[in-house]
Amino acid sequence: MKVSFEFFPPGDAAMEATLWGSVQRLAPLAPHFVSVTYGADGSTRARTHQLVTRIQRETALAGAPHLTCVGASRGEILDIARQYWDQGVRHIVALRGDPPQGSDRYQPHPDGFAYAADLVAGLKTVADFEISVAAYPEVHPEAPSPQSDLENLRRKLDAGATRAITQFFYDIGAFLRFRDRCTAAGIESPIVPGILPITRFPQVLRIAARCGASIPGWLQERFHGLDEDPETRRLIAASVAIDQVQMLQRHGVREFHFYTLNRAELTYAICHALGVRAASQPRAELETMGVSA
Repeated sequence: MKVSFEFFPPGDAAMEATLWGSVQRLAPLAPHFVSVTYGADGSTRARTHQLVTRIQRETALAGAPHLTCVGASRGEILDIARQYWDQGVRHIVALRGDPPQGSDRYQPHPDGFAYAADLVAGLKTVADFEISVAAYPEVHPEAPSPQSDLENLRRKLDAGATRAITQFFYDIGAFLRFRDRCTAAGIESPIVPGILPITRFPQVLRIAARCGASIPGWLQERFHGLDEDPETRRLIAASVAIDQVQMLQRHGVREFHFYTLNRAELTYAICHALGVRAASQPRAELETMGVSA
């Protein structure tokens, strides 16, 4: 079983402490990589770079920065990619990016990469990065049709991407149908489900509304009336996510990507249920703790 985790750059010292505690908590699970998001308009570029650099320097994890087409020229983006490669980064998550705040639709940078497929091709001219791209089981909200969305995914993979990580979803049937359509279209690259454990249900509703993910009625009912009951919410959230990944596992899924929202607790529990466990503690450490080996 292979897992990966997503984090986002912290905005203040308290958030940084929470984030770094989560990184340290999840690191023993030996993820394939940990990705770090990038602001819609490039606003977190420096903080993304700082976090990836720290992960590379202070842990054994493979950091995978997000790069987008928004807010930078081709030359600027490729310079960033060269810097990452020189620092030992070998994996990038390549995305078109969302429109910047205040804009209602995406406009390519006049001197930049127009779309994610162009970005992938550009990154491959810098070095042989491992590249992950995005996929949408319930169709990208800006796509004119499911078929055009699928064709766009194919272009990204044909340009050199290694795998596709999906937008989060809670309708498992939607993911399985999407995977079948990819197979029927001749796409052989891994389609990795993106899993978003629910920490705050209203937050998930807002994110889903922006990205076109559906929220099934049964899920809304499951969290109904729990706004002031965080302990029960956590239990329900763990149950929902564990059911989701175990059902996907029964359908042959062997790789998962977790949108952690910089929190480790739920993701760690879900991985445990999947059979992804931390390495055993060394004998000396156990003896120090008073445990007989």
